[in-house]
Amino acid sequence: MTQPPSPHTVTVLVVDDSKLARAVAVRLLRQLKPDWAVREAANAEEAAAIAAAEPVDVALLDFNMPGKDGLALAAELRAERPGMPIAVISANIQDEVIARARSVDATFMPKPLTGEALAGFLSGASLRLRRGAP
Repeated sequence: MTQPPSPHTVTVLVVDDSKLARAVAVRLLRQLKPDWAVREAANAEEAAAIAAAEPVDVALLDFNMPGKDGLALAAELRAERPGMPIAVISANIQDEVIARARSVDATFMPKPLTGEALAGFLSGASLRLRRGAP
């Protein structure tokens, strides 16, 4: 007897130049969504290479990184994947940064990232993915 194909595993891309910040985000993700796959990148260039090579469904992006910042990466990902849930995470909680995140249809989350904030974002992301939002 053959098994039906398993549903697509949701893949989350975590991008942060801080290894510690990535570790915190990954730990929280695995607690909240243990069945989701996690890919990590230390900068926008690594993230773009991963996104070009494999399916990525959700992105958690640090704002302040060397080279291309998280908002520029968010805009690129948005152009390629209009329905992808994207969060920009930053300790820089200025209205301008929050407004720029919203301008690329990304959720802004303050650092340090908390389980409560991530749970709220992932809940909305799950709903968006189930709906197949454009």
